[in-house]
Amino acid sequence: MNKGKVVSTVEKIVASPIAELGMELVDIEYVKEGGRWFLRVFIDKPGGVGLEDCQRVSESIDPLLDATDPIPHSYTLEVSSPGLNRPLKKLADFERFTGEKISLTTYVPVENRRKFKGKLIAASNHAVTLDVDGNSVVIPMEQVAFARLAAEL
Repeated sequence: MNKGKVVSTVEKIVASPIAELGMELVDIEYVKEGGRWFLRVFIDKPGGVGLEDCQRVSESIDPLLDATDPIPHSYTLEVSSPGLNRPLKKLADFERFTGEKISLTTYVPVENRRKFKGKLIAASNHAVTLDVDGNSVVIPMEQVAFARLAAEL
């Protein structure tokens, strides 16, 4: 089974139980590092998540993953916060973080570049608008390859 199919299958299994615990499923990664497979589930909630939240989610979804067996080999399940540089994947993510600084990469050049960093001004199903160094840049949503918060420390 390819990585994309594993992530999609796992998302279907864990999204509802995570929501029932009052948390949001932010992202799932299925990666091989150092010869070992890892399934990383990133969660969030208003005010942020703590270690106890991660433990509760892990204890809730681990038996479901064992029962449905979407991954045919051994792996390590990790549940954590998405961190300061949280990925923005859904329209609701973009709407929630309007006014924040983000980094965004496009599939093809927009205004002669593919990488942008700026303040998220607006988002819709059709486009994301950024303020990049005082200039408004409108990026078609279908051209957004990857976006994340750009936390300033």
